[in-house]
Amino acid sequence: MRVTQGMLSNSMLRNLSSSYRHLDTLNNQVATGKKITRPSQDPVIATKGIGYRTSVAEVEQFQRNISEAHSWIESADDALSKGVDVLQRFRELTVNAANGTNDDSAREAIAQELEQLKEHLETISNTKYGEKYIFNGANTTTQPVDLKAGTFPNGYTPVNIQVSPNSHVEISMDATSLFSKATFDGLDDVIAKVRSGESTAISNSIAKVDEIKEGFISERSAVGARQNRMELIDERLQTQEVIAKRVMSENEDADIEEVITQLKMQEMVHRASLGVGARIIQPTLMDFLR
Repeated sequence: MRVTQGMLSNSMLRNLSSSYRHLDTLNNQVATGKKITRPSQDPVIATKGIGYRTSVAEVEQFQRNISEAHSWIESADDALSKGVDVLQRFRELTVNAANGTNDDSAREAIAQELEQLKEHLETISNTKYGEKYIFNGANTTTQPVDLKAGTFPNGYTPVNIQVSPNSHVEISMDATSLFSKATFDGLDDVIAKVRSGESTAISNSIAKVDEIKEGFISERSAVGARQNRMELIDERLQTQEVIAKRVMSENEDADIEEVITQLKMQEMVHRASLGVGARIIQPTLMDFLR
């Protein structure tokens, strides 16, 4: 088979074109840090990348949910802690009022402070996280307690967050008993007995205050258990995020050191090809005569 000048030239141009494409690919990898810049360059990498990015986005959303849950639960824990403090002070004043040495003026002063503590407990019952009431279940836009209007929590629907594709965790707590009408009526009864000055009746009412306080302590323990669970879930999600991002990086990210080495080698090959090609296609006098 006779090899003509045109065949040599065409072959050289094809090789140079392929070399340019390879150089362009390597330059893009260095510039972007990615193996591909278009799905058509490697559909397999592109398809896997979509799945990996979806997994990372999913884990990050679950982490945001956990962060929201932490804040919600911390707000509840702080409110319940203050509730325990209020009831402890309520108890101390009640014990003091049971002392038969108090005159009417002293008992009235105690009763007024007890009234203030009861009102403070109402404020605690209406604690918000952001714009959401945290002690009214899923009914987060409605104030749970209004003593003047005589409204109290009515029923309970939990607030849940998603922490995995098939798992939800309850972050709210059923406060219908803590802030019920019975709770505030019980405190009112204690205040009335303090004003009455009946030491025995006042002493007997201390048990009711203790019962209410124990309810707050018990609920706070339950909140602490939820906090611990959230921390465990958060640790698991952090591990999942690291793994998902590593796998995504291995699939998409270029090994820059290796790419730069390949680029330098390809530049050398390309320059050599240009030199050889220049000699092959040097025009001769016969080329012009033809």
